[in-house]
Amino acid sequence: MIELNVPDMSCGHCIATITKTVQSLDSAASVKADLSTRSVSIETKADKGTVTAALEEAGYPAIVK
Repeated sequence: MIELNVPDMSCGHCIATITKTVQSLDSAASVKADLSTRSVSIETKADKGTVTAALEEAGYPAIVK
């Protein structure tokens, strides 16, 4: 499980983009986001570095909790 803070996540479109980005790395990944805390929990086989790099490239820099 990867736990992230995504400060720039502010709407449903953001969540959709983050989910698509993670699932482009691992199609079986599970992404759960909470807008109120700007946190994302990800179940994936991809490593943290790959996930955070992909999210940054998509415009959503993330901080590993």
